[in-house]
Amino acid sequence: MAKNDLSEIYHRQTILDMVGADGQYKICNAKVLVVGAGGLGSPLIQYIVAVGVGNIGIMDNDTVAIHNLHRQVLYNYMQIGKSKVECAKEYAEKLNPDCKALIYPFRLTDDNAFDIFKEYDIVVDCSDNLLTRYIIDKYTQKLGIPFVYGSLCEFKGKVAIFNYRGGVSYSDIYPFDEVDIGNFVQSNGIIGAFAGIVGTIQALEVIKLILGIPTLTDKIMLIDGLTLSFDTIRLQ
Repeated sequence: MAKNDLSEIYHRQTILDMVGADGQYKICNAKVLVVGAGGLGSPLIQYIVAVGVGNIGIMDNDTVAIHNLHRQVLYNYMQIGKSKVECAKEYAEKLNPDCKALIYPFRLTDDNAFDIFKEYDIVVDCSDNLLTRYIIDKYTQKLGIPFVYGSLCEFKGKVAIFNYRGGVSYSDIYPFDEVDIGNFVQSNGIIGAFAGIVGTIQALEVIKLILGIPTLTDKIMLIDGLTLSFDTIRLQ
């Protein structure tokens, strides 16, 4: 999309000094991969598509289930049993016809991560399992691609940016050999609105990364949904 062809839909963000026409051009040409189209991925996909990100990849091997609907706001009752990535692609392209959405209806593995990741500028972790997270960390580090991390556990949330310009990695903070991946089960309860908060913060950091003004590089934000407290800790 040419700078002089930017839609009126983006006017309220292009009038911001830190965005402008040049920033919007960067957003429209960015390539962002979202791993996980659930509680975090739903609000994130909505906002990065709405803001004008022109190329997104969506990876998830799951189908829509009735128990997803209270927090996974991309989906509705009519889509129960359907592929999440197919539904997410349909939503994205209706919201923003200029957005090109590629879908990956399978799990991330050591065998496919490198070839997929090399096509993107940013990888966002919206997954709910540790093995996927370590694979994201490993291959974004190899490729020099920033990795926007988000996680939820009941009323506790975390957001960080790892592997930014050779900076701190996820495995620097959580060494692989100290984690019992085999016994990790993501079965904690969650309020849908809190997933929305954490996923939206991830979306904001993605947009700021594209603009070159990220906040959470080499830092981690700790979010308490009960007290509504936000603490940021430097990791380096």
